[in-house]
Amino acid sequence: MKIVDIRATTVAVPLEAPLRHSNGAHWGRFVRTIVEVEADNGLVGLGEMGGGGESAEAAIRALLPYLAGHDPFQLETLRFKIANPTASLYNNRTQLLAAIEFACVDLIGLHLGVPAHDVLGGRVRDAVPFASYLFFRYPGAGFDEIRTPDQLVEHARGLREAHGFTVHKLKGGVFPPDYELECYRALADAFPGDRLRYDPNAVLSPAEGLRFGRAIEGLSNDYLEDPVYGLEGLRQIREQVRVPIATNTVVVNFEQLATNVLRRSADVILLDTTFWGGIRPCVKAAGVCETFQLGVAVHSSGELGIQLATMLHLGAVLPNLTYAADAHYHQLRDDVIEGGKLPYADGRIAVPTGPGLGVRLDADRVAEYAELYRELGGYPYDRDPGRPGWYAQVPNERFADPALALDPLG
Repeated sequence: MKIVDIRATTVAVPLEAPLRHSNGAHWGRFVRTIVEVEADNGLVGLGEMGGGGESAEAAIRALLPYLAGHDPFQLETLRFKIANPTASLYNNRTQLLAAIEFACVDLIGLHLGVPAHDVLGGRVRDAVPFASYLFFRYPGAGFDEIRTPDQLVEHARGLREAHGFTVHKLKGGVFPPDYELECYRALADAFPGDRLRYDPNAVLSPAEGLRFGRAIEGLSNDYLEDPVYGLEGLRQIREQVRVPIATNTVVVNFEQLATNVLRRSADVILLDTTFWGGIRPCVKAAGVCETFQLGVAVHSSGELGIQLATMLHLGAVLPNLTYAADAHYHQLRDDVIEGGKLPYADGRIAVPTGPGLGVRLDADRVAEYAELYRELGGYPYDRDPGRPGWYAQVPNERFADPALALDPLG
């Protein structure tokens, strides 16, 4: 089996509402590049890539000269063809590698007639648990804003009732830390039997991170994720706060993982199939975490159904996945895969059992959302439409005003 073609299509899939985060916002839609890798036997493997609100079509298509004639089974060779660690200093292709690796794993499964989790070592669970990913947000068409503690709790309650979530993650770093602490405590009061996690995307100062961490010590926390930036910053918080510290920002490769093993800064590593360059590197990293008793979770970088399938197959094969996975997925209004969005049941999504990744493209949906992308274009992920001229700093000192009700895209 040899690669003969690589195709890329950019889509814009609507969210329920614009989601705010510490560095800006998702402007009411996810812009994702859908990748199709065709082999000489007629099979087509699927991949997916983000890009901070922008298309990655040109970068994906430019890989064909590197990969024409490549055997999809040769996944280690694939890594060096695309993301050689020294050559990549000039052109970091880790996320491009991930999208192609997804497609090659899909091709292997399709060729063998087995699901991807069998290729990756065999599943140890049939469904993967997820947390409710809670965002402050601007109003969307038919969807209310989320800005106050009461609005946040009501939103979490609706998600809990609809999907069965018993773990709740608050994406913070938008409003002043004391205000977000009030919101976090409101969640704890509303759902006393559930687990909580807070993630301000590393924008707190060390003093604020320490103060916030100490203030939540008595709550039912899974972990405090990236309260500050950097391994040394996290280590300072970890040494002074009785809450597990997690990261998805500063342990995203094996060199950083080794550093964290030798000088512990984070207790939990959130593995992202895109950030790490594919599913298989995440499986390898989970093995290191198992050896050194680090916790493992699955990170979400804003997925449609193809990347969600990679997260499900990853979650299926990790015996040491002791935390519910993250997913933006419930924030989407639709998907580009056949049958539409994969359903939640009791806070879990079933691992696909069909060959390969177990999901296929819906041609009509792809065409519809490709047209929507052509109509709307991209957007600057690291800017907030409600705060013209603002940009994030680390640590941040300029937080949004929670007293202001805005509808910048209405």
